[in-house]
Amino acid sequence: MCHACRIESRIGDDRPQPVVADRRADARALRSLEESNHRRPRHGCARSAPSHGASTHISPASSASPPLSHFHRPPHATHRSTAAAALIDLHTSRPEEETRRARRDMTAGSRMRACAAAAVLALALLAVAVRAEDPYLFFEWKVTYGTRSPMGVPQKMILINDAFPGPTINCTSNNNIIVNVFNQIDKPLLFTWHGIQQRKNSWQDGMPGAMCPIMPGTNFTYKMQFKDQIGTFFYFPSIGMQRAAGGYGLISIHSRPLIPIPFDPPAADFSAMIGDWFTKDHTVLEKHLDTGKTIGRPAGLLINGKNEKDASNPPMYEVEAGKTYRFRICNVGIKASLNVRVQGHITRLVEMEGSHTVQNEYDSIDVHVGQCLSVLVTANQKPGDYFFVASTRFIKEVNTITAVIRYKGSNTPPSPKLPEAPSGWAWSINQWRSFRWNLTASAARPNPQGSYHYGQINITRTIKLSTSRAMVDGKERYALNGVSHVDAPTPLKLAEYFNASNGLFQYNLIGDTPPKAGTPIKLAPNVITTEYRTYIEVVFENPEKSIDSFHLNGYAFFAAGMGPGLWTPDSRRTYNLLDTVSRHTIQVYPRSWTAVMLTFDNAGMWNLRSNLWERYYMGEQLYVSCTSPARSLRDEYNMPENGLRCGKIVGLPLPAPYIIA
Repeated sequence: MCHACRIESRIGDDRPQPVVADRRADARALRSLEESNHRRPRHGCARSAPSHGASTHISPASSASPPLSHFHRPPHATHRSTAAAALIDLHTSRPEEETRRARRDMTAGSRMRACAAAAVLALALLAVAVRAEDPYLFFEWKVTYGTRSPMGVPQKMILINDAFPGPTINCTSNNNIIVNVFNQIDKPLLFTWHGIQQRKNSWQDGMPGAMCPIMPGTNFTYKMQFKDQIGTFFYFPSIGMQRAAGGYGLISIHSRPLIPIPFDPPAADFSAMIGDWFTKDHTVLEKHLDTGKTIGRPAGLLINGKNEKDASNPPMYEVEAGKTYRFRICNVGIKASLNVRVQGHITRLVEMEGSHTVQNEYDSIDVHVGQCLSVLVTANQKPGDYFFVASTRFIKEVNTITAVIRYKGSNTPPSPKLPEAPSGWAWSINQWRSFRWNLTASAARPNPQGSYHYGQINITRTIKLSTSRAMVDGKERYALNGVSHVDAPTPLKLAEYFNASNGLFQYNLIGDTPPKAGTPIKLAPNVITTEYRTYIEVVFENPEKSIDSFHLNGYAFFAAGMGPGLWTPDSRRTYNLLDTVSRHTIQVYPRSWTAVMLTFDNAGMWNLRSNLWERYYMGEQLYVSCTSPARSLRDEYNMPENGLRCGKIVGLPLPAPYIIA
C-alpha cells in the first residue's frame, strides 16, 4: 500500500532538498523578523504571548502530522536574517534616555496606532510565511513484476506496491510530491508524469533524455512541486515498452480552497483509466519492433485495470439518485483512440488536461491516446444498473468494454443494449471544434483563464514537423523531419548541463521545415533548441493513414487549428484565436495537420513525442532544449543533490551552480 502523509519540516541530513528552496529561505527570513518583533515590544505596546515561537511552527500541514527529517532548515527560533537584525537595530541603537523621553512624549493615540501597525505587519508577515511553504505528500513505491490476468491470460506485469493500476496521487495545486521509487524489477526503470509541467525542473521529468535510469536493486526519490496546475493526469514507466506492462496510475490535482471551481463540488470523484491492452510481455513487444515487426492489434481494452464485458462482475461505481459525480477519464493505452459514454445518461465536460472548459453536454466523447478529461454525470435516471462504455475508434473490428454503475440499493441489471458509438472522422473533428476554454473560470490561480490572450501574441517562429516512415537496416523506423530519434548513452539534459555533448549529439539536425520527399531517414538523437520566452507555432503533419497523437512534456499549448492535407500559412485563417483549450496532448488525424502555439518559458530538456508507443519506440520523438541565458535559479533549478549519474558525466565535477540573478 502506498504511504502518503502531510508533514512538517525539521533538520535532517538524509533527505532531499525541496524544489522551492529559494521560497523557503524567504519564509525563514520573514519568520525570523516576525519573531524578533515579538521578542522586542516597543513604545509601550501591550501584547499577549506570541502564538508561534520556538516551540510552535505554523505550517500548512496539519499540526497533528509527524515531524519531517527530509529537509534542511535552521531552527527558526534562533535564526535571524541580516535584514531582520538591521530592522531591529533601527529601534534599539539610540540612547536609553532618548528612548525614555520618546516614550513619555508619545500620546495614547499614537501608541494605539503603532500597536495596530505592528499587528498588521505581523499578520502580513505571518500570512506570507505560511504561504511560502506548501504541504508535502510522501509516497513510497516498491516496483516489482507480478503475474496478473487482466485479459484472462496470465502475464508478467509491472506492479506498484503489488497493485495494478498503481496508487492514485491525490493532491492539491502547489503541493510538493515526494515519491521514493524502489526498483525491484530486473530492468532499468523511470516514471514520467504525463502532463505535469515540472516548472524549472526537468531533472524530475522521468524521460530517458532527461534522467539516468533507476537501476535494478536501487531506489531514487523524485522531488516535484505540482506548481500552478489543477486537473487530471497520469504517470507511467517510460523506458522501452514498459508502458505496455502496466505501472501506470492516476494523478488528481484539486484546486486550492480559496480558488472557486466553476461547478458545484461533486458527490465523489471516480477514476476511469481506459486503454488498450496487449497480452504479450513487454520484452516480447520490444523484440518484435527490434526485428522489424509490428506489435499488431491489442488483445482488448481495460477500465481501471479490469476487463469486464457484462454485468456479472461487481459494480465498479456506486451512485445515489439525484447526486452528481465527477469521472476523471484518461486514455492510458498505447495505440487506440477510444470513445466513452454512459448508458442512459448525459456527460457534461468540465475539465480537460488542466483547463476548465465550457460545460457542453455530450452523448459520448472521443479520448485519444494520452488525453485526459473530466465529465460530470448526474444520477437522474430510474434507479438501476447502467454501463460505463468504452470502445475503439477508427478501426474496422470495434472492441468494446463496460463497467457497471449501480444506483445505491438497486438490484435491476443494466440493459444489454449498449449506446452506439459514433463513426467516421468528421464526427470526431467536429466534436474537437466544440471544445472551448472557459474564459471566466479560474484554474490554478485566481485570475480568469481568459486573461491570457494567446491569440494576440506575435508568433516569432514556426516549426513544421512532418512524420515519415521507412525501412532502415531492415527495420521499420519513424522520424520527425527526417531524423529518427535514438537515445544517447548519456541523458541529453545531463550532457548539456555538464557541457559534455560533444560526441553524443548535435543540436538542430532538423530544420523548421520537413526535408524533401524521399530524403533518407537518419538515426540520431533528435534535439532542437528554442529561444527562452519566445512564442512559437508548432505544426504537426501526419501523412499516414492512421491517427496520431502528440504530447509535449513541460508545457501546455493552445491547439489553434487542424485540417486536411498539408499546412500552409493561409491555414491560419481557420485558427481559433479566442478560446481553444490549453492542454498538453493533441490528436493529428490521418493525412491532416494540427497547429499549436505556446510560449517556451520553462527552461529544461523536454520530450516531444508520439503517444502511440510503437511509433515512439521507433523514433517518432525529439527533445526540445530551452535554456535561459541568465543561468538563474529564477528560471531553472540546479541538478538535485540526489541526481543520478551515468554515461559520460560519471566523475565529472559539478558545473558552477545557478544563482538568483
